[in-house]
Amino acid sequence: MVNDGEVTALAGAMAVQDNALLGLAMGTSLAAGYCDPEGRIRPWLNELAFAPVEYREDAPADEWSGDLGCGAQYFSQQAVGRLMPAAGLPVDGKQTLPERLKTVQRLMAAGDERGRAVYATIGTYLGYSIAWYARFYRIRHLMLLGRVVAGPGGDVIVEQARRVLAREAPALSNGLHIFLPDETMKRCGQAIAAAGLPGTGKGRRERTTGTGGAS
Repeated sequence: MVNDGEVTALAGAMAVQDNALLGLAMGTSLAAGYCDPEGRIRPWLNELAFAPVEYREDAPADEWSGDLGCGAQYFSQQAVGRLMPAAGLPVDGKQTLPERLKTVQRLMAAGDERGRAVYATIGTYLGYSIAWYARFYRIRHLMLLGRVVAGPGGDVIVEQARRVLAREAPALSNGLHIFLPDETMKRCGQAIAAAGLPGTGKGRRERTTGTGGAS
């Protein structure tokens, strides 16, 4: 069994023709996968949704574990919904998180600065968190996926993350490629990578599994 996040990271490495790639998918939660500098998928649990990225005492709590400041609260639809009031956007209590994301996406596309502020804040979170992740992962490439980075808001997230890294961790910033995959990669990359996984020795391919956090 291979987690779908790991297969996505392998597909990203195939796309850029290099290794040391960390993939982050910002959707209903945060999914992650890693391809190491030798091009291997390691037997680690890269569940960064549950890894803390903020340590203030009043950080939002993860609804599943109860832990504070976890990645899922900063890089997902949950983050978008929580940031809307801070950006001056009215929140309809009946709206689901996907509906709130669509609202922010529409505002961003229309040039509303409040929508842009939501994405810029997530980008700031990401810039600092990349520097934190780099303490544990050797990263040359960071690939971003998921509904939260869809559309022009994704470009704002990448731009702001690069700006933070350049200021706070210039050595890391100079050697790091942050990118959003193209449509071909999004649609076919994981399937191509999964097809290339080694067999089990019993005539069957290894299977992939995941929790759906990238949606």
